[in-house]
Amino acid sequence: MKYRRLGRSGLNISEVILGSWLTFGSSVDDSSTTACVRAALDVGIQTIDTADVYALGEGERALGVALEGVTRSSIVLMSKCFWPMGEGPNDAGLSRKHVMESCEGSLRRLRTDYLDVYQCHRYDPKVPLEETVRAMEDLVRQGKILYWGVSVWTGPQIEEALGIARDIGGYGPISNQPPFSLLERGIEEEVLPTSRRVGVGQIVFSPLAQGVLTGKYKGGARPAGSRLADEKRNRFMSRYLEDDKPARVERFVELARENGTSPARLALAWCLAQPGVDAVIVGATRADQVTDNAGAADVEIGPDLAKELDTLFTPVD
Repeated sequence: MKYRRLGRSGLNISEVILGSWLTFGSSVDDSSTTACVRAALDVGIQTIDTADVYALGEGERALGVALEGVTRSSIVLMSKCFWPMGEGPNDAGLSRKHVMESCEGSLRRLRTDYLDVYQCHRYDPKVPLEETVRAMEDLVRQGKILYWGVSVWTGPQIEEALGIARDIGGYGPISNQPPFSLLERGIEEEVLPTSRRVGVGQIVFSPLAQGVLTGKYKGGARPAGSRLADEKRNRFMSRYLEDDKPARVERFVELARENGTSPARLALAWCLAQPGVDAVIVGATRADQVTDNAGAADVEIGPDLAKELDTLFTPVD
């Protein structure tokens, strides 16, 4: 495994991050979660990403169990808050109340005293940005989080948050977590250039386009046990299977094989080769998936292959 600094911060993260969206605490039981986590640690993946809303806290709880006995300082643990965790009027959003209480809940479920990176899971237009920034900076000062970041924010939103943080003597967000893959390249137009300029790193999710880029859904196949076959978890996948995208994915799979690697590794390696992208987040339901995805850190993409991939997957909004 290789490691990179996250944005302009001093924090080193693994290029491949183990994620837990739609898996741990829901479709994956505790024993399999532990197996995936231990497989990740064995191959050098020391960064783990989760969120309070994943299975309404069960994702964090399962990770807390899986990390029992692991030296806390040896890992980088990330979580998030924003989405509703209850039915009360203050059980969602980025108000000071919800941010502070959500952090306490995440720490309790994860069985830890602090988070390495705490992220605003979305932008909250209903709360003054200064209130959110001050809450996050106060959590840093309290030692409950070491750094903070955002997820799916625009360039101007990121830049404004950094300005407020500077004004109050804080550090501001060090990272943004957007969707990004060969099939979803919208951040290239504005988010990536802005983030590179201000020193905010990208830890991207869905780098395999919900598994579509692995090629396992060829011809509209819905393998038993796959995400596409799961009506509860496939609602974000349809856009990756529209128009001529399946045909382009088939050619992509051929390119991966021609270059001696798996489609999953090539898709992840392409993301990692993009300026400003510091890491890719991968989910897993089995330990062997973790091991295979970790190999993306060793895949080199030459200029000819890079050009062919760029042509095959023309950037779109």
